[in-house]
Amino acid sequence: MPIEIKELHIKINVNGTEQTNASPKEQNGKKVDTILKSCVEEVMRIKSRKKER
Repeated sequence: MPIEIKELHIKINVNGTEQTNASPKEQNGKKVDTILKSCVEEVMRIKSRKKER
């Protein structure tokens, strides 16, 4: 019998101790873009899984 996960909760802690050559504004912009991109991909994946049912 397969197991189906209906909800997944992920908790992360973000520390600002990373060292890069990018300015803080650029660095934050890249982080936001990366987070948004991964969220959109996950939402689309979940949506397509629901559509398959």
